[in-house]
Amino acid sequence: MARVALVTGGMGGLGEAICIKMAALGYQVVTTHSPGNTKAGEWLSQMEEKGFHFRAYPCDVANYDSAQACIKQITDEIGPVDVLVNNAGITRDMTFKKMDKTNWDAVIKTNLDSVFNMTKPVCDGMTDRGWGRIINISSVNGQKGAFGQTNYSAAKAGMHGFTKALALEVAKKGVTVNTISPGYIGTKMVMAIPTEVLESKIIPQIPMGRLGKPEEVAGLVAYLASDEAAFLTGANIAINGGQHMY
Repeated sequence: MARVALVTGGMGGLGEAICIKMAALGYQVVTTHSPGNTKAGEWLSQMEEKGFHFRAYPCDVANYDSAQACIKQITDEIGPVDVLVNNAGITRDMTFKKMDKTNWDAVIKTNLDSVFNMTKPVCDGMTDRGWGRIINISSVNGQKGAFGQTNYSAAKAGMHGFTKALALEVAKKGVTVNTISPGYIGTKMVMAIPTEVLESKIIPQIPMGRLGKPEEVAGLVAYLASDEAAFLTGANIAINGGQHMY
């Protein structure tokens, strides 16, 4: 029976590439979407036309009860989650001087609280079965910081603290927990940055001289989810074209 892989925020950008990669490797892929997303059905149809039979469930990952209900529904209808990719995230960029509590809370809840909310209802099942993969999608800006992103950088850095602590707790149970920290990836969100800014400010900071590809990050996710990665846990793997080395 195919293992179940749950990718939060899987509709579009990096999440979509991860869903496609995991499906191509034979996983039963499930994703989440915001409860108010009216285009979820359209996305599923587009993926179906490409031969990918995904399932999607509404879930407010920032809300604990919503996450609990979502995981229960997935477990009841499809089966227990074997691979969890905590990918959902938002930005609310502004200098700290302009940052208000609303925009701080929105990013912390969606990017960091969500990791607890989604991991909590699946982790015990993984340890009971003696196999599981938890993969947290952080950011290069969680490693080095970024101007105008105190909220985002704090949340993304916090994800790896969570990774390291949980990895220690479940290491003997056949469950690995790892972080991936992508740099600038050529998603729609990044490509929406004015070309002038990309070419003059961002790409010159990347030694490889280009943006990353979503498929490259998806390939790393696939490896961490594999049986071959069973001895790799508590790691934060940078995939940023050499932009930040540590």
